[in-house]
Amino acid sequence: MTITTAKLPLKALRLTPFALAALMLSAECRADWKFTPTIGVSETYSDNPGLQRDQEAHGQWIAESTPGFTLLSRSRRLRLAASGEWHFYAYDDKNLPNTHSRERRYSANAQAMLIENLLTLETRASGARQAISAFGPRFTTPYSTFNSTDVQSWSISPILQHRFGSVADLRAQLTRDGVKTDGRNQTSAFGNSFSTAGSFTLNSRQSTNPLGWTLQYSRQDMETERFGASRSTNASATLHYRLSRTWTVLGTGGYDSYEYSSSHDRNAGRSLTAGFTWTPTARTSVDARFGHSYLGKTGSLQAVQRNRHLVSRVSYTDQVTTSRSQFLLPAAIDTAALLDQLFSATITDPVLRAQAVQNYLAASGLPPTLADSVNYLSNRFMREKRLQAGYIYTMPHSSVSLSVYKSERVGLTTQQSDSELLGTQLGSLNDNVRQKGIQAGFDYRLSPRTSANLLVTGSRALSLTTGIESPNHQISLGLTRQFDRKTRGSLELRHVHGPSGALINSAGAAPAGYNENALAATLAVQL
Repeated sequence: MTITTAKLPLKALRLTPFALAALMLSAECRADWKFTPTIGVSETYSDNPGLQRDQEAHGQWIAESTPGFTLLSRSRRLRLAASGEWHFYAYDDKNLPNTHSRERRYSANAQAMLIENLLTLETRASGARQAISAFGPRFTTPYSTFNSTDVQSWSISPILQHRFGSVADLRAQLTRDGVKTDGRNQTSAFGNSFSTAGSFTLNSRQSTNPLGWTLQYSRQDMETERFGASRSTNASATLHYRLSRTWTVLGTGGYDSYEYSSSHDRNAGRSLTAGFTWTPTARTSVDARFGHSYLGKTGSLQAVQRNRHLVSRVSYTDQVTTSRSQFLLPAAIDTAALLDQLFSATITDPVLRAQAVQNYLAASGLPPTLADSVNYLSNRFMREKRLQAGYIYTMPHSSVSLSVYKSERVGLTTQQSDSELLGTQLGSLNDNVRQKGIQAGFDYRLSPRTSANLLVTGSRALSLTTGIESPNHQISLGLTRQFDRKTRGSLELRHVHGPSGALINSAGAAPAGYNENALAATLAVQL
């Protein structure tokens, strides 16, 4: 089967937003909408808001206002989760370096059933500040622009599903997406990019026959402003055999092809993997595979366990990827998704559960995603090996979260594609980058309305080619008070340490470090 990205399907994609809008305006979907406007104000004192070297730092009061909203919908035909915030900052010293006066953050995910049991539309859009380099300040404050840029991404995907009787299920998908940065300074060298991707999956239907199969094919055509076009194609066939109710063994053979200017001898080749799945209960599952691809030994692992008080996830991936792919579909462990699984046993309504998750995140001080390796700007294709684990455990009056990660990215395309981002002196910085880190959080409920939280995070990035190393750590202590159903206040004391200045100094050594100590008071209201 061949999927082409002709002009006709692309033109048809332009009509899909109108179909989604019509569906959202239908009476069935409007009945389940929940729109919540929000406003927040805060006052922060920082002894180094510009994240400068200690000898250049000076204290500053910073006032912040944050209007925003959340929009949720969970109906039979539409699932929508959207949020947006606008941050406005005012400083005592308007000439403070490495800061900005405003920024916006938004996120939207929608899944709409256009034709029941046949055609679905999925859309995503997001905008937030992201790291420019893995070798710089990691825990930048909201008002800081140091080592960060605004990255916006979107995607739209009509999905066709069809059942061939009792034989097989088909899923065909066409995706159009785009990624761009704010284009300031060296980030303009990252450039805007667009891609069109087609894929299909054909699965045998479950039956009394223990033998099953899966066929998969995908192709992506990507266009970039600065480096032209590239194409990737992946095809695979999988056989799986059910040994028992809980055990299944499987084997996969495939072929992968990438068209780009390579620093390696091969851009394409066969792959063979074997593995098993183990599902002892509906809440516990393990999927492990190992094998060989044209790049060498490979493997993957996905393990999930949850019960009334615990949810944990462990994963290992080995894949060819790009920075833009990670911006579109982040590989970080989603804190909200873990909490949603944890609360599903006690809160069955999805809208109420989503609101409970957001309230819990606000009260505990947990970030939207658990600690993860930095997805820095790079125009190169890379092979990434990533091991990460996330764990959340709740008790009657407290909760504990823990996440760890370790990753390695090896550049597959030539250094020239990153020369404008890094400069000639640092052209090999992204050849081989290893990152590791840990994040631990503890939340204790002092009363039904008051809780205290502690969050400790540490990370380290190392360029094996240049020897440059970048350690970061942050400690924050917070106190949260829920004054009423719609009003919440918080105090936060934090200490941050990380590398400051340029990536390397004139002697070619690692950059000097910076320290920031800050105290922030925040009041947030749901209108």
